[in-house]
Amino acid sequence: MRYSREIPPQPIIGQAWTGKHVVLLHCTMDNQFIHLYKSFHAPIEPPRQNCAETLSQLLSIGYHIIAITPLSPSQIQYLLVL
Repeated sequence: MRYSREIPPQPIIGQAWTGKHVVLLHCTMDNQFIHLYKSFHAPIEPPRQNCAETLSQLLSIGYHIIAITPLSPSQIQYLLVL
């Protein structure tokens, strides 16, 4: 009788992580970048001072806006998922 042993897949250096990626983008109401928080392996471009440009970059990578939340009268948070 032959026994077949499957070899589990091994991570490869440089291989993209295949789970969900999350980014929190904080901006002012007048379009100024404040801060970007991301999951460890989330692909991003360097953020710009202009929040609309940072959003444009994230959307072009493939992120989708899941939620937009006001944090204060002058700040807004975008939740994006890839």
